Amino acid sequence: MNIQEAKNIVLSDYLQSSGITPCRKQGGNLWYHSPFREEREPSFKVNPARNEWYDFGLGKGGNILDFVMEYHGTGSVPRALQIIAEKLRDIVPTGSFSFRKHESLPAFEDIDIQPLSNPALLQYLNERKINISFAGQICKEIHFTANGKRYFAIGFENDLGGYELRNKYFQGCLSPKAITGIKNGNDTCCIFEGFMDYLSYLTLKEKHHPGRPQNATEHDCIVLNSVANLSKALDMIIGYETKYCFLDNDKAGKDALYDIRNRCGLGVSDQSVHYHQYKDLNDYLCGRKMEQTPLKKRGMKL
Repeated sequence: MNIQEAKNIVLSDYLQSSGITPCRKQGGNLWYHSPFREEREPSFKVNPARNEWYDFGLGKGGNILDFVMEYHGTGSVPRALQIIAEKLRDIVPTGSFSFRKHESLPAFEDIDIQPLSNPALLQYLNERKINISFAGQICKEIHFTANGKRYFAIGFENDLGGYELRNKYFQGCLSPKAITGIKNGNDTCCIFEGFMDYLSYLTLKEKHHPGRPQNATEHDCIVLNSVANLSKALDMIIGYETKYCFLDNDKAGKDALYDIRNRCGLGVSDQSVHYHQYKDLNDYLCGRKMEQTPLKKRGMKL
């Protein structure tokens, strides 16, 4: 990817793919809770016509490259291009839940929060081998309107009252974006990238210890709701004596593990070694191994 190709990406689409969702549309601009800090009132603006952003709290703005460099703490344009290219490769097709390019992305409207009971969502959880009882205790069913159409998804609440959203065709977030801390009064914690990994962990614990109540886990848990939130969680993580990291077996997961070890020093245990043939903990639960790249045969040279 080159600079011009990156600048042609619709910024609001890129933000949406990162779980950063607008709160409102005003005067042709989209307003967000800042992805750079926790806040109650939105101060991050995107101008769709110019495809640029401005953060009033930082006093900074610019194009998508400026955003990626600020968001990921790098001053390198090549590194920003690499991050964008990796993000585009990882974006999951959203099926019928899609936004056309070059249109303004509206905030979610008419939000209705209910107990988790929709058969389609329960079937989705079944397909991912998640214990439905645990999911019902932890998650909600969120109905919302976007682009004039009605949708529903599984919702997982974060510490600021926002929700991570998932269904079979879509992943997103109801702002504000934040981590989720599950406190059990212990000096050890388990760290997960997303709530599907957390639910997978609970499901696996139930398989090994049948009948154990969901809230009887011996550890506190921290769900990052995106590795981009790691900086918001480090102060909490460092306070624990032992940290068990259930992160993905990809570059983002390894980078996050490195950052945790770099900040916290001793007491950081990489649990991904137990599912190293799988992309993440849910794939391990489902038995979906990563495809192995075959080794190229080398001819004998004389």
